[in-house]
Amino acid sequence: MCDPETLQTFLGRHGFGAIKKLGQHFLISRHVVNAIVGGAEGMAGICEIGPGPGVLTQPLSESAERLIALELDARMPALLAESAPQAEVRSVDALKVDLRAVLGELPSPKALVSNMPYYISGPLLQRVADVGPYLDRAILMMQKEVAERVIAPPGSGDRGSLSVFMQTRFTIRALANAPATAFFPPPQVDSKVLLFTPREPHGGPSEFYDRLVRFGFTQPRKTLTNNLVSGLRRPREEIVDVLESIGRWEKTRAQELPEEDWWLLAERLQPTS
Repeated sequence: MCDPETLQTFLGRHGFGAIKKLGQHFLISRHVVNAIVGGAEGMAGICEIGPGPGVLTQPLSESAERLIALELDARMPALLAESAPQAEVRSVDALKVDLRAVLGELPSPKALVSNMPYYISGPLLQRVADVGPYLDRAILMMQKEVAERVIAPPGSGDRGSLSVFMQTRFTIRALANAPATAFFPPPQVDSKVLLFTPREPHGGPSEFYDRLVRFGFTQPRKTLTNNLVSGLRRPREEIVDVLESIGRWEKTRAQELPEEDWWLLAERLQPTS
């Protein structure tokens, strides 16, 4: 179904149209489909979020031992029964379902795959991060602007708390670009496919680590010192001393720090009581 005519015929036969409020834009690019399927190669268990009519579900379910597809649109199971009969489809909200339990049902190695609806990409990335330790891989397509923030390196103007939050938990690389013409109907923005491989340095981020990062980027135009003094409610001298102890200075900005420096800051600023 990786071409507009075939997909439109399939959807029309079922009397089906995309629902704008659900952010439905169906993939029709063979190149992007191949990139995503290739990224999931070797995975025995796959959880797909938002399968739609099954453009990805069909090839993914043929390569995996078991695929569980989570779909909010109650109209989709009927289409998926025809396009991807090997898939196990569940009509649930991916933001509310127990993803750990779903992943626990799958054989290893296991992957999470999603052409993420733009309007829930932030919350969905948070959910993926939460289940990172239960995954071997995640292949996610998102709005290009969001993807660029996710992979932004230290020093980049695109780098923010989302960059640090995701890069702390995953090794991330770009798999493919997906222009608006890769979808039907075409959205107003381009997309990008990223491959996430979980990592757990230092035993995994703590709640304080995540809070520290969030405080650090509260006002990007301000220095890291000012943001941390305000967020942590700690003396300025203490923050400056800790920054200097890791080789940074008072006017350092949050976007300059790699994950290693955030780890050091968290260790040295962690409350003792």
